[in-house]
Amino acid sequence: MPYLRPVPAEQSAPHPGDDTGRGAHARPVPGHDPRVQWVVSLAVVLVGLLTIRPMGLSGRGLAVAVLFVVNSAALLARRLPEHKVPPRIALAWLTLGVVAAAALIGLSSSGTGYLFAFFLAGHIGYRLETRPALVLAGFCSLLCGAVLYLRLGPGHELLPWVLGLATGAPVLIGILNRTQRQAVRAAIDAAESAERAARAEARTAVLTERGRIARDVHDVLAHSLAGINMQLELTDALIDTGDLEKVREANARAHALVKESLKQAQWTVHALREDMLPLRETLTSMLASSGHHDALTVMGTVREVPAQAVQNLLRIAQEALTNAARHAPGGAVEVELDFTPASTVLRVRNRPGTRRPAPGTGSGMGLIGMRERVALLGGTFTAGPVTEGPHQGDWQVEAVIPQ
Repeated sequence: MPYLRPVPAEQSAPHPGDDTGRGAHARPVPGHDPRVQWVVSLAVVLVGLLTIRPMGLSGRGLAVAVLFVVNSAALLARRLPEHKVPPRIALAWLTLGVVAAAALIGLSSSGTGYLFAFFLAGHIGYRLETRPALVLAGFCSLLCGAVLYLRLGPGHELLPWVLGLATGAPVLIGILNRTQRQAVRAAIDAAESAERAARAEARTAVLTERGRIARDVHDVLAHSLAGINMQLELTDALIDTGDLEKVREANARAHALVKESLKQAQWTVHALREDMLPLRETLTSMLASSGHHDALTVMGTVREVPAQAVQNLLRIAQEALTNAARHAPGGAVEVELDFTPASTVLRVRNRPGTRRPAPGTGSGMGLIGMRERVALLGGTFTAGPVTEGPHQGDWQVEAVIPQ
């Protein structure tokens, strides 16, 4: 399973345009670098301070100075993050900036006051939606054109309107930047959604793996420990009777269960490893270690089986062999591995036991665990006595895993 690094919510990518106030990891939108914006804004303010005249503390100079301050504030406010400025306030602020820029053009006798209107129009296209942006930019062009017409007077009918319309043209650049910002935001949102889906899938895979390990722990420990505990309790009860022969017999059963548990633990380690042995060879080794030599029959064309199916088939075979040894001790065991075109079939049959089984062994959870394993692979599982044919009277466990 590929490793997926969870990303905390507070470290997710910020929305483009919110390039301030979001922490050190905020990333600028392409074409809207905050450092460039700050440099351009400060440059316009500095150029205006050096060129706009008259500027003083009384009369017309005071009016120009006040308008210059208002225009500078409106221009520098472009860096306010969008999530902190409601749309209506942004519209009012930009409208005020347009009016102040037009007034500065009309009152100043020289300088670069038109730059304030020019850059504000560009930000109108970036900050506002397309329709209100075009309306406000048109208002800016008409207002600046009218102010220049009144200032220059007759004989300059064309020039004021050309310059006035030019002040509103940057709105198109702002609209293009806003469209790019929205596209980047959509891409980031899609990436975040994919990341969340991947994390959810990883969590599901982890829970599935935990369930599988829980079944393995149950198969290895629950049965064996329950049997060992029962034999030890029986030993304690027999000690008081003084029947040493029965005490030794119960103690021997406990030792045998311990050895069986160690053997099962070894096979569980094999089943949990990723570098699983081939299914046929592993089953042969498992049967040999259980005392059932030459008990495996392979039918069909042998093929490679997915690792997950191998793990579950081996655990089913292990549980079936454990149940056969517990409930039919001494009985012969046969295992069939059938590779059909549509499925891989595992059958484990055991004949009736030749010795009496230990009383009270088994919890009934083994069959449930086997059924769950097969269901996870989309297969079918049956377990019960064979009622007809040459194997009538045997107990059979069959797992069919689709190809």
